[in-house]
Formats: sequence, structure tokens, C-alpha cells
Amino acid sequence: MDINHYSEANSSLKTLRDCLRFAVSRFNEAELFFGHGSDDAFDEAAYLVLHTLHLPLDRLEPFLDAQLTQSEIYAVIDIIEKRVEQRIPAAYLTNQAWLGDLSFYVDERVIVPRSFIAELLREELSPWIEDAEEVTSVLDMCTGSGCLAILAAHTFPNASIDAVDFSADALDVAQYNVTDYMLDDQITLIESDLFTELDGKRYDLIICNPPYVDAPSVAALPPEYKHEPELSLGSGDDGLDATRVILSKAAEHLNPNGLLIVEIGHNRDALEAAYPKLPFTWLDVTAGDQFVFMLRREDLL
Repeated sequence: MDINHYSEANSSLKTLRDCLRFAVSRFNEAELFFGHGSDDAFDEAAYLVLHTLHLPLDRLEPFLDAQLTQSEIYAVIDIIEKRVEQRIPAAYLTNQAWLGDLSFYVDERVIVPRSFIAELLREELSPWIEDAEEVTSVLDMCTGSGCLAILAAHTFPNASIDAVDFSADALDVAQYNVTDYMLDDQITLIESDLFTELDGKRYDLIICNPPYVDAPSVAALPPEYKHEPELSLGSGDDGLDATRVILSKAAEHLNPNGLLIVEIGHNRDALEAAYPKLPFTWLDVTAGDQFVFMLRREDLL
């Protein structure tokens, strides 16, 4: 892209409305991919501009025609340029990602949170769990930023929660978020390659958003995904390597009548073909019933 776009903008843009229009134009021109929190160029531009100017993220209208200082113009243009030229996801530029009403610190040590399991937790996993207060132990496998563990802590107030990841770097990010939400007494972070460090531990509920992208899809991912930890995306040729381990080990770590809930992306057909005898229950989320399955401990046995 012609760098003159940005030098011209420094001297030409005056208002927030100007910056928003400029950002939308550059994002559309660059054909950016929006899959890390925003749906389109306008929403992402509004988020980045408001965040950079330290304005409320849900109140664009009152500020549209406010004139910006020259330093504010520079800051807005800088973040627009980074988004376009380096294809860095917005969440990494702002160090902030949202799941529902909760925000989390993120950087390139963790995948940008985007799990359908969050929707299920906000509904207290009804009707599969009758009383959220009776759940006393939860495992969040592949916790990354710790977002699902934190949501689980809000959903199940009486539960002790183990949040597991193989990446020490990811657990550093998770620790920041756990402390930020003042949940250190409820959530324990454990460095483990799936179940390897969990001998003897059992849970009422295991939730997991593991790597699940198959090899052809990994190769075809837009540039934005190259900023995420590679091992948090791909999982073997068919995307099911991590899920196979989880299915083979989960029963050992579930209490009687315990539930296993796993997100597997677009792999429903491949998973059912690989495990034709497992009675998967596919849970409804906003995108449909293809992405998250549930099994009881007794199903796994």
C-alpha cells in the first residue's frame, strides 16, 4: 500500500468521524480478515479508534465531530497502519479481547478468545446441569488466556477450578487475568500437556477448546492468524489429534455423571466417522449445532 495514505492523513484528518472513515477505507482496501472480535471494517475501525482515544466503546455518536489533537491523530493513524500493514489482529493491538460482557488481557502468547463454550457457560449449561451451585470441581483444559476458567468461576461459584495449558507463556497471561478478576482463591493454574500432570484429579465438569484446525485449513489461514501461537490452532492432519487424547483420558478424570464439553470447529463429520459408537450430544450455540459436543462419563466408559 502507498505509504502516502498515512502521511497525508497526518495533516488532513481533523475529527473522529474523519479517522473512522479513513480507517474503514484502508481496511476495505487491504481486504483485511475480521475474525477476532469484529464482523466488518466499520465495527473494527470504531473499536480501534475509540479504544485508542480512551473513549467509551459503546458511545460513538457523541464524539463523531469532536476535533482531535495532533498527538491523538498520530496515535489513531499509527494503530490503523499497524492493523493494515502488519495484519495484526485488533485484540493484540489493544491487548484486550471480549467474551460477552467480560474483557480479558491478551497478547501474542495466547490465542484470541472466541469460544462457543462461553455462550453455554452464560446459560449455566442448562438443562444439562440442573443446579450450578452444586458443581464443585471444574477443569478448563487448554485454558490459554484463562477466559473460560474465569467464566466458569462466575457460573459455578462453589467450584474449585483447574485451568490447564502446556504453555508457560500462556499461563502467565492467564495468571494476569485470574488476578485481575480476583479469582486466585478459586482458580488454580497448572502447566500440563493435556492430562499428563493431573493424576488422581477428578471433576464434575471438563470444558475444553483445544486446537482443532486441520492441516489444509491451517495452510490456508489468513495472515491475521499467523500472529497467534501455531500450536493453539492446528492439531494434526484432520484437526483431531488433541481431541483423541481428550476422549481417551477424560473418563479417568470425571466424577460419576460428570460432563465433558469440547469445541471442535468444523470437524463434526470427521469426529463422528472416527467414533461411530460414541453418543455425542451436539449443543446448540448461535452458529448452530455443529461445533460443541457433550459426553457423560458413562458414555466414555
